[in-house]
Amino acid sequence: MSSENGGKFLSDSFEGDVVHETTKDNGDSQRNLERILDVPLKLTVELGRTVRKVREILTLEPGSVLELDKLAGEAVDVLVNGRLLARGEVVVIDENFGVRITDIVSQEERLHNLKD
Repeated sequence: MSSENGGKFLSDSFEGDVVHETTKDNGDSQRNLERILDVPLKLTVELGRTVRKVREILTLEPGSVLELDKLAGEAVDVLVNGRLLARGEVVVIDENFGVRITDIVSQEERLHNLKD
């Protein structure tokens, strides 16, 4: 059951014989968002990938070079918790690497990637 009431959306959720009434408005949404703002997320920047046989991995030594599936200068992938969120270009900041975001992945593409 749900109904519109003075700008607030009321909904009943059922759990066994207990009925919970929840109110959703901008204030509640803001408070709910604030509850998770400090939750850590794993951010990964992926330069490229490659597939190798065990035999090839076992021969790796210092100085070995692995060719990746991306071209030099091609955008790198920015992943949040393993999911593609954006693409960007590698930059150097002082002596550290960084990524300048050039493209945010569309919602449609993110949903498509969930199926993969």
